[in-house]
Amino acid sequence: MRSTPGCWFVVLPDRDLHPRVMARLRETARPDTLRVVPHPSGRPWLAGRWTDEEMTVRTAGAVRLAVAGTCSLDPGQLAVRARRIGDPAHIEAALSGAHGCFHVIASVAGHTYVRGSHSGQRRVFRAEVEGGTVCADRSLTLARLTGAAPDIARLALHLAGGRVPHPLAEGALWGGVYGVQPGQALESGPDGRVRTRVWWQPPVAELPPAEAAAGLREAMRRAVALRVGSGEVVGADLSGGMDSTSLCFLAAEAGARLVAVTLDWSAPTNQDRAYADHAAARLPGIEHLVFPSADLPGHFSGLDVRGEPTDEPTAAPRDRAQQRHLAEAMLTRGAGLRLSGHGGDQVVQPPPAYLHALLRHSPAAGLRHAAGRRARHRWPLGAMVHALVDGRSYAAWLTQAAEHLIGPAAPTPLGWGPGPRLPAWASAQAVELCREQLRAAAHRAEPLHRDRGRHAWIAMVRQAGRAAGPLSHRAALAGLPAHTPFCDDAVIDAALAARPHEASTPWSYKPLLAAAMNGLVPDHILCRTTKDHCGAEWREGLRRQRRTLAAWAEDSRLVAAGVADADELRRALLSPQLLTGGAPELEATLGAEAWLRDLEHHDARHDAQEKDVAPTSP
Repeated sequence: MRSTPGCWFVVLPDRDLHPRVMARLRETARPDTLRVVPHPSGRPWLAGRWTDEEMTVRTAGAVRLAVAGTCSLDPGQLAVRARRIGDPAHIEAALSGAHGCFHVIASVAGHTYVRGSHSGQRRVFRAEVEGGTVCADRSLTLARLTGAAPDIARLALHLAGGRVPHPLAEGALWGGVYGVQPGQALESGPDGRVRTRVWWQPPVAELPPAEAAAGLREAMRRAVALRVGSGEVVGADLSGGMDSTSLCFLAAEAGARLVAVTLDWSAPTNQDRAYADHAAARLPGIEHLVFPSADLPGHFSGLDVRGEPTDEPTAAPRDRAQQRHLAEAMLTRGAGLRLSGHGGDQVVQPPPAYLHALLRHSPAAGLRHAAGRRARHRWPLGAMVHALVDGRSYAAWLTQAAEHLIGPAAPTPLGWGPGPRLPAWASAQAVELCREQLRAAAHRAEPLHRDRGRHAWIAMVRQAGRAAGPLSHRAALAGLPAHTPFCDDAVIDAALAARPHEASTPWSYKPLLAAAMNGLVPDHILCRTTKDHCGAEWREGLRRQRRTLAAWAEDSRLVAAGVADADELRRALLSPQLLTGGAPELEATLGAEAWLRDLEHHDARHDAQEKDVAPTSP
């Protein structure tokens, strides 16, 4: 499979920095040439590695404006927008109406401005480098620039997987490197002072179902059309579920020639294949590739193969080999990109915490929804009532979360979010480090919205965005860029504008998306209420990797870092079938272990390269 080096960039302040900064950046870009774009003053502004398709830069007098990623503005339109800017406060107004998933970077009158997407897929990090604040789209770049080591306390939190709460979830895993909160921009002035500027607020959730569905359909249509064109060969996931199938029909509507892939899992009750076949029969010109699970690389294949480290641990080791296999199949058939339904589950339906506000604003409707949820999910009555009358602040919830890191999860998902839980093999040190971070966050953190249901929905969307970033990066490295239209800011805004109790009900599955796709996607798909799993393949994959897992158990980097207990981790890795927890706990741990090993491998390779080019003594 072909590979690409991957896009990255740093944003430098309009100040004189030590020459070591540029020297380190050139070293980071090796063997490629470092690209540099200057401020109007002539000092370096943007530096990194990117193609002209990945970043567009335009100049208007003393203004420099750039977008990195997928943006609806073409170079000419971006130049027109740049001419509207006379002050950093004008930037977002000048970009009004632009859609996609992109970074915005600007240099205006000595001020530097940078922000990512409010979904969290496009992130911004900052660090102090040689007396100035440098920003980057990847925390790993800043870690290499500053020589930072992994922050063990933050690493310990990652053992909780996707349950890390705001604002800790948006942090970086490196000492001295900090994440900028999605929805905020970082601005540095000529005097070196740095400030954050809020550029995004969630829309008011007030649209009735028909208007909300129409808005979501239009946003999704534009998101897909931005990426595909008539006659283009486009790879796509076709799982048989509502999210990926919707994207396939929107791509076909835009005139794309689809190469769609379906995974046929082995469970006797599996319905994905049948739903995918039903959709494929109604998609014109589709090449439908069905892969029985027995014909794919097993789950966790290649655990012992080291790769390019990411910004933070992910669950990628589980299906990395499978995804490369699928991407190769699409590439050989001419696909230039891949559409993924990732993020649909989180974006188009709010979590059940919406019940809090509904009960208080419309008690009758709230009671109906609560009864329906309880019947559907078999929530204990006492636990549900207790959770619904709970009026604790977000700070109080974080404080309590610090005391309940070990043990079973809450019986009902009605709090400010899923409380973080550490696995049984987390060390006593890891537990205490996580408690300290949660307590500290409780003193300073503000919720994402005063309504806990709204907060929980936005937090869930950002969790999907954070996962989409590494997914897209890995796919680009493998040669087939993956796009996740559900994580576009405009699509998220359209979903958040719906009234929560109408976007998610106990009596139907994803009603907002079903209404948005009505008339385009077959009713048979839109009425589906089941979701398949690959549990048998997951267990078999672990069984086949028992030799690698045994080696990891005896020489764990997590144990060496002090965040995992050696005996408990050995027991989990050697006998995963005996776990009382589930896949998320083990996958988070395997991801963290693999991440540390990738970092170690990269550092060793870098040191070897340094020795190869070092001058020898006569």
